[in-house]
Amino acid sequence: MTYPEEKRKLLTGIYSALIVVAVMWLIKAIELIAGISFASLGVLPLQAKGLAGILFSPLIHADLAHLSANSAPMFLLGAALVYYYRKESITIFTILWLVTGLWVWLFARGNSYHIGASGVVYALATFHFTGGVIRREPGLMAFSMLIIFLYGSMIWGFFPDFFPQKNISWESHLMGAVAGVILAFFYRKSGPQAKVYEWADEDEEFEEFENSENQPTENSENPEEPGNPISYHYKEKE
Repeated sequence: MTYPEEKRKLLTGIYSALIVVAVMWLIKAIELIAGISFASLGVLPLQAKGLAGILFSPLIHADLAHLSANSAPMFLLGAALVYYYRKESITIFTILWLVTGLWVWLFARGNSYHIGASGVVYALATFHFTGGVIRREPGLMAFSMLIIFLYGSMIWGFFPDFFPQKNISWESHLMGAVAGVILAFFYRKSGPQAKVYEWADEDEEFEEFENSENQPTENSENPEEPGNPISYHYKEKE
């Protein structure tokens, strides 16, 4: 792939992720300026009015700290999704977004709204990591190691008891992580693939070499010239 194509892929990923993050910040700005809250548009499990949260909850955050914590990983993981899976990126992102929200609506605690993009962030993180491991593709594996280095502490997001002062939706984290792993296996044949090197069998190589040595060349006026077959003629004695 040429440098202009690589640059185009990278810029497309960056701009796409920026749009998502910008919408998240725009919604928070509207809340702060207007003095309102969109928390009621979050996921309220097993209740009809909570179904809207499947679409809107990842865009709504409790405060600026909550929004800031989700913005950086959403940008990085979203840009990487478009870069590595350009053709399927919109489909993958949409499925992770909707499946995570649906599972939260079905299985999370039913007495509170679940808001924030962390469920989608967990889905993207596990999707990238699992995809890199099962393909054994160097680029994806390197990116998977980067995810572990930057967001390895995300594992603690499954255990709310470690953060008694915070209202953490561990269900969103868990549902997102499971969705990411499952979708990584489903799309294992998409995106970058490990290169397969085929080595010719030694016996086949020797046979091809031997055949090429014994292959007669075009006829020449001098039959004994090197590289030409020698013709033997039998003539009966008169």
